[in-house]
Amino acid sequence: MSTLMLLIVLGIAATVVVLFTGLGSMVKGGEFDDRHSRQLMMARVGLQAFTLLLVAAVVLMSLR
Repeated sequence: MSTLMLLIVLGIAATVVVLFTGLGSMVKGGEFDDRHSRQLMMARVGLQAFTLLLVAAVVLMSLR
């Protein structure tokens, strides 16, 4: 497996972990959700953007 593919898999895994942490936090509510909901959302969006950029890089490299 190439380095880029490994980074893509790790990016997807990290996104899923942050997504489910945020969902669990929303379901439970409370102080943790109040303090961290925005941070978790921004982390998820950042991880998704990073992963999509890596996917785009792999696609562009495969076209050459």
